[in-house]
Amino acid sequence: MDWQQFVMNLDSLDPAAVEEILMRHGACSVTLSDAADTPVLEPGPGETPLWLETKITGLFEGDVDFTKLEAALTRELGALPPHRIESLADRAWEREWLRDFGPMRFGQRLWIAPGDSAVDQDDAVIIRLDPGLAFGTGTHATTALCLEWLDGLPLEGMTMLDYGCGSGVLAIAALKLGCRAATAMDIDPQALIATTENASNNGVAEKLTVAATADDIEGKFDVVIANILAGPLAEFAESITSTLGSHGMLALSGVLCEQAHDVMKTYEPWIEFEDAVYREQDGQTWSRLTGTRR
Repeated sequence: MDWQQFVMNLDSLDPAAVEEILMRHGACSVTLSDAADTPVLEPGPGETPLWLETKITGLFEGDVDFTKLEAALTRELGALPPHRIESLADRAWEREWLRDFGPMRFGQRLWIAPGDSAVDQDDAVIIRLDPGLAFGTGTHATTALCLEWLDGLPLEGMTMLDYGCGSGVLAIAALKLGCRAATAMDIDPQALIATTENASNNGVAEKLTVAATADDIEGKFDVVIANILAGPLAEFAESITSTLGSHGMLALSGVLCEQAHDVMKTYEPWIEFEDAVYREQDGQTWSRLTGTRR
């Protein structure tokens, strides 16, 4: 079956109101996205992140007539901003991105590879990861920095906590690199679904525990990674460090270079830090902060 997309800039319109109208007229899904080039990195507490210029896209079955939708938007919102209708041929959309996503290496031997793509390295440790429900395939600098750090650690027999796990890629990497057990925590139920599925696909599900809240985390860990954002990292500093065992190793990521000093200052009562590692991506410089429990 073919599909059609109704794409419209929101201007000053209420996105919730527009979404309700699209859904009422048969939209199968509605997506908000950036209409310019103004990425939202970290909204303030309680804020809903929207771009300065936001577009809304409704996905409809191919035979839908948009006349009634356009009339409803004009009548109920008092205006109909510029919009367009796009035809989409039916495809296996969940596989589309794999055309541009090949195996990637992190450190010396850790790889993320989609599907059954080949990796030409005898001692390669391979994570098989296809598109899922949650963030974290290694393509972003923050995830890559954490994967490279894990690749350089002697993880055999250790335990690991992935605090804010997303796709679970960091916990899965730790297990495939030798950890005997790992816990993956995320407050997003979809992240836990993706993590569980990815762990199963990589043959490490029996060694992985998932947790829906920080209160569900049990025990102390040899290695803890929190790849979230500077605000939550500072807010939950005591909670995160309380999960570290004696002389446990900590990595913090999702931190812009200008935020690194303040984040490390928050953790100083518990953590002795090494030098930060920085990486630039898309005009932003991200940092990885690593240290040991005092």
